[in-house]
Amino acid sequence: MSDARTGGTARAYELLEPLVQAATVRVHAAPAGYAPPGTGPTWGSGFFVAPGWVLTCAHVVGEGGAAVRLVGRELGITFSSGPRTTGTVTGRVECVLPERLEERRPARRALWDLPDLALVRVLAPVSHACVRLTDRARPRLDEVAYFGCTEDLGTPEITGRTTRLRGTAAGGAALRLGDDDEIEPGMSGGPVVDLASGEVVGVVKARRHTGGGGLAVSVIQLRTLPLAATGQVGLYRRVMQAHDLYHYDQHLSDLDTRRTWTDLHGELGALGAARATAGPGALPGTADPYATAGRLTPAERTTLCGLLAELPPPPSSEAVRALVEAARGEEPDPALPAPLSWRDGLGMLHDPPGGAGEAAAMLRYATDVSVADFREPPAPGADEELWDWVRATAERLWRPLRRELGERRDQGLAERERRRRARAAHGAPGHHQHGRTAGTLPQGPSVLLEAWAHGWEDVYDWRVSVLAGPAHPGRLTPVGSGVRATRAGLPEAVRDALAEAFRRCDTHEAAAVLEVAVAPELFGLPVDAWILTGRVPLGVQRPVVLRHPAGGDGAHPADADAAHRRADRWARVQAGPLLDERADCARGRPRTPSAAWLDGLADNTVPVHCRAADAEPTRGSLYAVRDAGYGVAVTRRPPDDPGESCAPFHRGLREELTEAGRGAPLPVRLQALRARAHGADPDAWWANGMALVWEDPARALPEEEPLQGDL
Repeated sequence: MSDARTGGTARAYELLEPLVQAATVRVHAAPAGYAPPGTGPTWGSGFFVAPGWVLTCAHVVGEGGAAVRLVGRELGITFSSGPRTTGTVTGRVECVLPERLEERRPARRALWDLPDLALVRVLAPVSHACVRLTDRARPRLDEVAYFGCTEDLGTPEITGRTTRLRGTAAGGAALRLGDDDEIEPGMSGGPVVDLASGEVVGVVKARRHTGGGGLAVSVIQLRTLPLAATGQVGLYRRVMQAHDLYHYDQHLSDLDTRRTWTDLHGELGALGAARATAGPGALPGTADPYATAGRLTPAERTTLCGLLAELPPPPSSEAVRALVEAARGEEPDPALPAPLSWRDGLGMLHDPPGGAGEAAAMLRYATDVSVADFREPPAPGADEELWDWVRATAERLWRPLRRELGERRDQGLAERERRRRARAAHGAPGHHQHGRTAGTLPQGPSVLLEAWAHGWEDVYDWRVSVLAGPAHPGRLTPVGSGVRATRAGLPEAVRDALAEAFRRCDTHEAAAVLEVAVAPELFGLPVDAWILTGRVPLGVQRPVVLRHPAGGDGAHPADADAAHRRADRWARVQAGPLLDERADCARGRPRTPSAAWLDGLADNTVPVHCRAADAEPTRGSLYAVRDAGYGVAVTRRPPDDPGESCAPFHRGLREELTEAGRGAPLPVRLQALRARAHGADPDAWWANGMALVWEDPARALPEEEPLQGDL
């Protein structure tokens, strides 16, 4: 890299340095007793991302106490409270990523698991500066500056270095910092700033022991913060809303004449345009590079993010992706992290395909957001204010776009009114939202887990995807996959992929359903009992249903008669009343039902299996039930005592089916039964290990070949 202190890079660093230093903090032990504030050894660095919120590394807040619990730990934050003055305040760790760091700490001097982030809440009202975070899911490999606490002159101070991003690692979660300079002890947790855009793209994590450079964590990993409970706003959305409103307020305020981050971005844009037209070292020009490049100006971007932050959060990640696709003209990259806020959607609109204008794409997106269905009513006039801004901003662009945005707005309002009328026709407000009736599964996207066993080994290949559902039949968006996981190691192998898929599909009203597509002999796989986060089993947190894999072993016969039979039986089960029939036992004795016997059952029958799915006769019965066109069936993992009677299970299930009345509520009722059993309700013990086969014809699986393992 050329000398970082010459030309445009040096000027960018000079502009950024005071603003970044003002927001960067020193992390140390919490103030105690009569010790002067801010004294004691430095644990690391951090930086304010929103009023009262500090972002740092998890290994920084874990310093000096391997046995202490991370979340809830109090620590000291020393920050700049004005020119040449500092202040110290106590902070409390609110969250660490990944969550499993609480139970599984790395060995001494070993790297902590990615993303290795911690959010700290300041426990006193203080006035401080905040950095500007990037919304790009993938940072540009460009020149950057990193900042943190050093003691070069014997006293702690915030200093910076310059280098270049050399690449990414861990699927984009980590950024590689070049070796142009050395990362010193105490800089861990400090910000990494893109010198071209003036936005923070990473958090310093580690340095190389053999020379300069090291690793940083992408700030986009904040999107992996734990999801909120149904009906609550998650920590990520709360922090990012506060972040955008802070910069919006700073931009609008006339009370302070100091340079804001928005002012800085305007100067950096002019500096970049001058370098592009006149070569390195040229003075900034006067032309507006954003207008000529078809981009929003920094002031417009700040205003747009602030107006979006004034609105209620989106109902789901997939709702944001749908609006991005409509504005961008193509499906967003499925490998990008789930967009959890309206601002995340803007970050997916940079550099649209076909040379289309970025400003036009963002204004289309903002128009669609102004007429979207929000999770709760917006503040009076907030959506109108967003539209007024879009219309005013489009005045400086071209006339066809202004006309297009007006038509888009009118169509969106008409469609929103149609949806509201449809919901009102189905019941009272809140009873039927986003295609979901109370007590039934949502009709939006779901999470699909597929697993294939190696016939000669006890290992599994797997894939996690998002199944779009009836709105986009057959669309499957891959999230993650792997090969040769052991049965015991399968929960850990799929943990991160499932978490990302749930972030994409969960809404503020309900947790998305997990559909497990495996061969019938794997129906005993205890997916509902897996504990991936906290101490609550997966089947208690959300509905979990079983699916037959697509395209294998004669599944879903293609002839017209079989298709009609499946459709008729599905419709009859959904209408009710429900009948149960023992499929793999007769008065406790094993049996395999014949095809003729199954064909003779009433269409509203739910076949029931009470024995091990991987052994005869149950395995044969499961295949026979599938081939006979029954889309709803019940199975269970046998109890620990093989001599235990199955009568209580059949008796309890019969009562449950009678109370349900029809098929639609069964997945949610089974989730409630799991919750009761997990809560040690003796009246629900009979349901332990029970699973529901749920072959919804509106959610057909694409015909795709399974993974083949190692070649």
